[in-house]
Amino acid sequence: MSASTLPYMKTSPKLIFFTDFDGTITLEDSNDAMIDNLGYGQAKRRQGNLAVLEGTMSFRDAFRDMLDSIKTPYNECIEYLKKNMKLDPHFVEFYKWSKENNVPIVVLSSGMVPVISALFEEFLGGKPDDHLYIVANEVEGRDGKDINTEGGWQIKYHDDSHFGHDKSLEIKPYAALPDGVRPTLLYAGDGVSDLSAAAETDLLFAKKGKDLVTFCEREKIPFTLFESWETILATTKDILGGKVSVKTVAQDGLEAVHQGANKV
Repeated sequence: MSASTLPYMKTSPKLIFFTDFDGTITLEDSNDAMIDNLGYGQAKRRQGNLAVLEGTMSFRDAFRDMLDSIKTPYNECIEYLKKNMKLDPHFVEFYKWSKENNVPIVVLSSGMVPVISALFEEFLGGKPDDHLYIVANEVEGRDGKDINTEGGWQIKYHDDSHFGHDKSLEIKPYAALPDGVRPTLLYAGDGVSDLSAAAETDLLFAKKGKDLVTFCEREKIPFTLFESWETILATTKDILGGKVSVKTVAQDGLEAVHQGANKV
């Protein structure tokens, strides 16, 4: 696939920023919040997470089971999240800077597009500008019902992978671009579902205190820690401006972890 046909290359950016949404752009996970408070609760959700970690259940099946426990109409779920979710306080600054500096933001999420879109509108005070893209799962009616009725909705997965949404598929065409055309590819995430995507990029911003860092070390994925988007913005500015290389940032990130920086 040539650069001219790739949507995030239409402005010929020197850098593309891919990112997870829940727990990365938001302070908490919106899906967890719905499952814990509107669905079958935290204890059962944790059982499902454990089953995924132990390999006895796919993420796809476990996540569907969790979301199926939520009977609240979809529009009410969104209203609940708009009242209860909080954005990383520095993301808006990054969002504005990226617009001014031709850095597309591509949100790759295991969540659902309508939820993410609604939360962005709430957080940003209107629909996001066209430099922000959302690639995620969708929602559909269950058994012919309206999604805004009791028990009327279910998740519609993005693809057939065991994740339901293999985030790496969106990045691979950009990673395969030839030198001189290929932009620097960065990624921010906090969970294991971000690993496949991060492996396709030049540098992962891994949220401090999360298990993702352990996986990065094991899989030899270049990473650096972040606590908020303030860190991400400062580092991304330096990378885009040529003040620092992704290799140096990754080396420093690994060294920091070895000195205990990932402990919360």
